[in-house]
Amino acid sequence: MKRWIPIALTLVLAAWVLSFLRGPKDPAEGMPLRGFGSLPVVQNGRHQPIDSLARNSLLLLRKKQTLNTEPWKGEFGGPKIISATAWLAELMFDAAAAEQQPCFRIDNADVIGLLGLPAGKSEAGRTDGKHYAWNQIAPGMTRLRAEVSRASEIKEDLRTAYDKGLVNLWDGLSLYQTLRAAVGPASEGKLADGVAAFRKQLERSRAAFNAQMEGQPFESADLEWVKPHLNAPLMVPTAAKGGEWARVLQTVDLPEPHYALTGYAAMAAAYRAKDAAGFGKAVSDYRGKLEAAGIHEADLKKGPREQLLNFIEPFYRGMVISVLAFLLSIFVWFAPERFEWARKSAVWLMVLALVVMSAGLVARMVLEGRPPVTNLYSSALFIGWAAAALGLVLEVIWPRAIGVAVSSMLGFGTLMIAHFLSLDGDTMIMLRAVLDTNFWLATHVVIVTLGYAATFVAGIIGMIYVIRGFFTRHVTKEMGKAFASMVFAIVCFGALFSFVGTVLGGIWADQSWGRFWGWDPKENGALIIVLWNALILHARMGGLVRERGLMNLAIFGNVVTSWSWFGTNMLGIGLHSYGFMGAAFMALLAWMGVNVLLIGIGMIPQRYWGSFRAKVKEPAGAPAMPGATA
Repeated sequence: MKRWIPIALTLVLAAWVLSFLRGPKDPAEGMPLRGFGSLPVVQNGRHQPIDSLARNSLLLLRKKQTLNTEPWKGEFGGPKIISATAWLAELMFDAAAAEQQPCFRIDNADVIGLLGLPAGKSEAGRTDGKHYAWNQIAPGMTRLRAEVSRASEIKEDLRTAYDKGLVNLWDGLSLYQTLRAAVGPASEGKLADGVAAFRKQLERSRAAFNAQMEGQPFESADLEWVKPHLNAPLMVPTAAKGGEWARVLQTVDLPEPHYALTGYAAMAAAYRAKDAAGFGKAVSDYRGKLEAAGIHEADLKKGPREQLLNFIEPFYRGMVISVLAFLLSIFVWFAPERFEWARKSAVWLMVLALVVMSAGLVARMVLEGRPPVTNLYSSALFIGWAAAALGLVLEVIWPRAIGVAVSSMLGFGTLMIAHFLSLDGDTMIMLRAVLDTNFWLATHVVIVTLGYAATFVAGIIGMIYVIRGFFTRHVTKEMGKAFASMVFAIVCFGALFSFVGTVLGGIWADQSWGRFWGWDPKENGALIIVLWNALILHARMGGLVRERGLMNLAIFGNVVTSWSWFGTNMLGIGLHSYGFMGAAFMALLAWMGVNVLLIGIGMIPQRYWGSFRAKVKEPAGAPAMPGATA
């Protein structure tokens, strides 16, 4: 019976993942939004479906890709949840209704007090004390603007939590206004009237701008009106294949309305009339016009594909499967023979997780037209994928539920890191000009990232050795040798890839900027990984450390690698600096602290370890060196 458990578990979870391939379903009642969500727009310098624009925007506003329209009911009180696409459609086509939706998350109590908002959960106030609507915030906009102006003058790393809360809310409000202005005069469905009113307001804004430049009196409201339109998403394709896209503001002066405007106006009219069939027809007609005009044919196909990827969420599915695999692998540690079915189940589940993660990586590569690693977010995905693969290889060679545990731990951990990194919005943004080269992204970046993954795998094996050896009685002499063999093999792999990747990075940088790049913190961090792996190999081969010392050195490799991966980005210097991240910095310190603590435990004489307490005899003479096995 037990031999069927691995197969059954794997098939059930595989069916769960495959069930999402059908894509999002339109509700039985309401607008058919799937087709609308697949329409192409341009934001952050890249073509993307409206679904991605909606999800990324809502992430920035409330840290989730869905909207709870009744937050005062709590997560388990049966609140109404709508999709990001439904929220954006309402914002574009029925702004008055959208302004009542609590889409802004405010965590700072002082900011809430400044705006005079309800501070606790309240159905009358339509809030849970954290989420608020535009029409609740708007009355305090003057006070907010004054405080934001003050906070903006302060250097980012010197701002208080209150200042950061002000700036974050202001950024969210600005984004909200640009999305609300996305389709301009088409938003109410009456295009002729909308264009006429839009042109009049645009003339007033131009006059106000000219008056400001000449030092004359002007209406500030007229200038404020135009700002969202200047920063709105690019909704209008202006040429055939390979042509540019434009904002609605740039096309309203055309003699005849652009077909994109007429298309969105038809959608708005149907949406406001609650005509689901008419809305679906308007979406279909607009897509037909895009196809007939030959506008970015690749992007028309890309939209539904990216929308499907958003819906499947392969990396979230991979996280869930990895957690289950890890829990199963732990059972094996306490009774290997009794729970062999659990080990096999964990292995097959991690194979499934690896397949799902691989599919997600390949999909991103196809959509971006790039190698797998292009930014910090994708590096977390790739490190998790590589670590999961390496762990499974180790499990095949040494079937002791160690490799699969490492595979699942790192798979889950790095995917969780990627999840938090995704809260910054779009994860497929345009590359910086200097990084816009597929050759070096496919060589230097991929190879050095494989080195990161291998060093983490070795470090996690070391952590498992110390935890199991000190706190349990299950690490035998034979198992200790297996631990050491795994770490040594992986460190060899990591040293090779770290070295080759770092050398390639130096060549790329020298070709791009010259020799000064050699002192960049990121490249020095990569070099430290190479040197640390080399130190481990020399110490082991030279007999300076045995099993316990090898594990301690491998654990410190986690500290070295995490510093190179994240720490150097926070220094504020060098061309790899992406800005200080307070929450990430504290998490990095906590992670380093855990590793140092385990190294400290690992240096305790083995006569105090649970697995060796009755086995170790103190040799006569001088005490053993800390790294050696007594």
